[in-house]
Amino acid sequence: MKKTKIMTGLIGVLLILSLGCNNKEEPRPDSVDKGEQITLDITTNKAKYNPGETIAFRIQGDVPSNSKVSYTLLGKVVEENPLSSKNWEWTAPETDFKGYLVKITRPDENGGEEVLASVGVDVSSDWTRFPRYGFLSKFPQMNEEEVGEVITNLNRYHINGLQFYDWHYQHHRPLAGSAEDPEPVWRDIINREIYFSTVEEYISKAHDRGMKAMFYNLIFGAMKTAEQDGVSPGWFLYTDPNHQQKDLHPLPQPPFVSDIFLLDPSNSSWQDYLIQENQEVYEALPFDGFHMDQLGKRNKALYTYEGNSVQLENTYQPFIEAIKDGHPQKELVLNAVNQYGQDGIGQSETGFLYTEVWGPNDRYEHLAEIIQNNHEYSNGEKNSVLAAYMNYDLADQAGYFNTPAVLLTDAVIFAFGGAHLELGEHMLGKEYFPNNNLQMRKDLKERLVKYYDFMVAYQNLLRDGGSFNDPVVSSYGQVSFGSWPPQAGEVSVVGKEVGDKQVIHLLNFSNATTLNWRDNNGNQAYPQKKENVHVVIQSSKPVQKVWLASPDFNGCSAKELDFKQQGDQVSITLPTLEFWDMLVLE
Repeated sequence: MKKTKIMTGLIGVLLILSLGCNNKEEPRPDSVDKGEQITLDITTNKAKYNPGETIAFRIQGDVPSNSKVSYTLLGKVVEENPLSSKNWEWTAPETDFKGYLVKITRPDENGGEEVLASVGVDVSSDWTRFPRYGFLSKFPQMNEEEVGEVITNLNRYHINGLQFYDWHYQHHRPLAGSAEDPEPVWRDIINREIYFSTVEEYISKAHDRGMKAMFYNLIFGAMKTAEQDGVSPGWFLYTDPNHQQKDLHPLPQPPFVSDIFLLDPSNSSWQDYLIQENQEVYEALPFDGFHMDQLGKRNKALYTYEGNSVQLENTYQPFIEAIKDGHPQKELVLNAVNQYGQDGIGQSETGFLYTEVWGPNDRYEHLAEIIQNNHEYSNGEKNSVLAAYMNYDLADQAGYFNTPAVLLTDAVIFAFGGAHLELGEHMLGKEYFPNNNLQMRKDLKERLVKYYDFMVAYQNLLRDGGSFNDPVVSSYGQVSFGSWPPQAGEVSVVGKEVGDKQVIHLLNFSNATTLNWRDNNGNQAYPQKKENVHVVIQSSKPVQKVWLASPDFNGCSAKELDFKQQGDQVSITLPTLEFWDMLVLE
């Protein structure tokens, strides 16, 4: 699907030159100050760690002498020590698949603690359990420092897997040259120069940070020279039963060097051919797996060379199984374009489920629905990543992403247990990944770091099982709470029972100008921040403890709340609510 509107990226580049930069105004003065003022920044040396591995931390900024470092698991302190250095180490606990929040604090004037900085830590032996997927899209000649800068930035967001988008030479022949003698430079389908040394350096730097590297390619793509390279006419898909017209995805030439012709994914000879081509890739470059793409529903009848009808969505699972048999140690993931074929993909040997989201799945509720459907398709075994492109029309020319639009969309995706493919050398606004017309403002960069810290620190509540439910929440006229799906003017309530914990997500749509997550033109408004809200929660079970955590508040640190329970009513005072709060009743 990523190729269907590929020209928008090029048009956008031209518009930068002809129209200048849209949306140039700086964010309103109070928007940069929203959320916590970060006085320190903690970084880790990797995006994820194996149990028992040494974690290296580093602080940027001046650390007060009375500071301490605390390692917390779902709000509970695991270990705590005085902080005496800007660089220190901690041994990851032996329990697998846990998320921690590591925070730097000092005493405050009220006898409590002030959170100065925090960072999430993922201790997981398998990255696909809690995938946080990023991308790379440009591979010109780059030096080690330039590559390292990109990977270092993605590491701060805990990106643990990277999709190498359009790195390849030809769809049917991804590696230029051979495994023994790869070409140093080749040109991709849009005639960009791709440097082998840059791809190789990106993989090396990603591995140094504990990230996995996945090479992108279509599962059924071939270019016009394919038959000269050994691709048989008998493997293609045709739009007629007499094999007179190959199915193709047309592309303007120039700038593209070829249309893309489609092959039958269930054809065993094509599978064997691609497995051999992938073997050349793996021998030349230490990729960890294959990110597979498709083009979505074709809306036309398709036939094999022999004239047999083909239902594309039924070919994906057997294709995946064949590719896995060919390289059993390598990871696989297949893009279900707008969920096309996802039910079969969910039963296959992919590490997680990936959906590129298009209309009519335009509302926030559709994001949640896709994640929940994916959970069912995989029998509750796989988490989801959504490729959901923000401020889509705005990205036709230069400008800035709308900060509240991005944060509110991520709040919904993360609250329902998904991850968002959005970060690479830049943030995504289009399906053609090299498009970088829109930039992130400073406030979005800083705040998004905390959203990813939050997703990591509380992954065992967000992405590790549990059952969604519908808790009843009300207030004394201060806030209008409503059940999911969201309504403009309300705070939407999403509940989930995880073990002995009732999780309640409060997603603030009280000031939303649109309920369309993509916010095509960048008009989404900041929510009106609520403070000291008296809240009543219905609970039939006795409550022992109530705590709050939010990516918008207190450095993601859990804050225990006073509460009263009378019968089935639990009363609390919510200290603050901006985009997203997570209440936990134990």
